[in-house]
Amino acid sequence: MADENKTAAQPTFEQQLAQLEQIVNQLEQGDVPLEQALTAYKQGITLSQQLEKTLKDAEQTVTNMVTDDGQVKPFDPKADA
Repeated sequence: MADENKTAAQPTFEQQLAQLEQIVNQLEQGDVPLEQALTAYKQGITLSQQLEKTLKDAEQTVTNMVTDDGQVKPFDPKADA
């Protein structure tokens, strides 16, 4: 049950991307104190890694297909031709 609440509270890909863009813009302005800039940088790295994982997972999902008997196999467009 705790995992369900944790998942529900997880921001969407779009929300994470917007947050990363906000961090990048803030750091590009250059008027952030060093300690705050380092914290924002670390948060940006974490967000970037999460976004990359989400994209890789999505790519894996898209490149797999489920057969009639429920087996998951890589998608091969030449197999149906």
